[in-house]
Order: sequence, then structure tokens, then C-alpha cells
Amino acid sequence: MKQRIITAIIAAAVFLPIVIIGGIPFTVLVYLMGAIAIYELLRMKHINITSIPGIISILLLWIVLIPTEYNELFTTINLSKMELVLLIVLIVLTYTVISKNDFTFDDAGLIILSALYIGFGFYYMIEIRAIQLEYIFYAFVVIWTTDSGAYFIGRKFGKRKLWPEISPNKTVEGFLGGIGTAILFAFGFNLITDMFDSFIALLIVTFLVSIFGQIGDLVESALKRHYNVKDSGRLLPGHGGILDRFDSMLFILPILYFLRVVI
Repeated sequence: MKQRIITAIIAAAVFLPIVIIGGIPFTVLVYLMGAIAIYELLRMKHINITSIPGIISILLLWIVLIPTEYNELFTTINLSKMELVLLIVLIVLTYTVISKNDFTFDDAGLIILSALYIGFGFYYMIEIRAIQLEYIFYAFVVIWTTDSGAYFIGRKFGKRKLWPEISPNKTVEGFLGGIGTAILFAFGFNLITDMFDSFIALLIVTFLVSIFGQIGDLVESALKRHYNVKDSGRLLPGHGGILDRFDSMLFILPILYFLRVVI
């Protein structure tokens, strides 16, 4: 626990000031975190990040991460972002032939899906930060309080297993307790920031974000269980890797961006 706290303090001291600064420093940090996350994921499959598939996956990730404000880059090459992504997908599939199936269709699927899964999650981190700083902090408040509420309430009152095949320690009581805790703290956050115009909007958004945050955590748990690894990495002592810390954020940021437009 002591190690986890020390790591969290150091990470926050580095991460939060760059979030507040925003702009190019924040974008560079997100690119770096995305690259580390995809390295961690590919390592589970024993794909070397310096191999041709690894380099292609990084390239695909970085294209997905390009912020909206730099869309003129695609105009210059007369291709949209989606067209460029599809072109790289075709290159990846072509490599399965060039490698004489040493690099299989399953491998191709992994690196493409990994780049999209990690890329779009972090892409919306950049986009949301560009819109309003408070949204990023709101996302962290909801995720951290959901995790804490689920952990402590689950330990105290948990009896019914939520999804034992994926995460044996998670309980239904913890799942619901995480949502309730997130709503409580989000209400307090909104009193300070006045981010939401109505309590109903706050309730709906927080409820959905908390649920999808926990789903994101379960998705990474399923991934690690499939590849039989405990943590995605060792970059953050006591916490694991970048994927371990941002698994929920990768899910909720696109959801939050969508809800911001709808509600």
C-alpha cells in the first residue's frame, strides 16, 4: 500500500501539471502514454514493438491520435484519417502473406484492434482536454471514486460475485457501491465547478460513465486473464502499467465526449 501511495503521488505530480498546461505538452504526453500502452499489450502476445508489425501498430496508433486541430495534415496528403487507417489495415494484412503466415491473421487482428482500442481512448482524452479542462478532472474523479467505492464497499458488504470468470474479487455490491460513490463525489465536484446545468444531467452522465468505467476495467481483466499475465507492465510500481491505470479511461472518454454533445 505504501508503494502504491508513493507511486500515485509521483505520477500525479508529473501528470496533473501537464494536464493543466494542455496544448502540445499534453498531446506529447498522451502520445507517449499511448505508445507505452500498446507496447504493453503487444508484449502480452509476444510481439516485439521493434518488429515490423510493432512499428506499424505504433504508426497506426499515432495516426488515430492526431487531434482534430491538425486535420489539415490529411488535406495535404488528400486522404482522410479513416482512409489512411484503412490503408494501414491493408498493409498489415499484406504482411501476413509476405511473412508466409509467420505473422498470422490473428496477429494482424490484435495489432489493429489494439491500436484502435488504445488510440481512440487517448484521442478523446486530447479532444476533451481541448474543449474544457474540467471534463478531464471530472473523468478522473468518477473513475477514482468508482474504483475506491467498489473496493471498500465490496470488501465490507460483497457477497455476490459480479463476473468470477473474469475478475474473481469483484462483487455486485461493489459494482453498485462504486456507482453510488461516484455520483456522490461528482455532485461535490459539480458544486465547485458548476460543470453541469442540472442534477439530472449530472446523475445520468455519472451513472453511465461509472458503469462503462467498470466495464473497461473488466475488459482489461479479461485480456490479462486470456494471456495469463498479472499486470500489463511494471512502469508504475504497485499499480502495474499504463493499461492497468488507464483501462477505465480508455472506455469512458469516448462515452463522455458523446454524452457531452447529447445531454
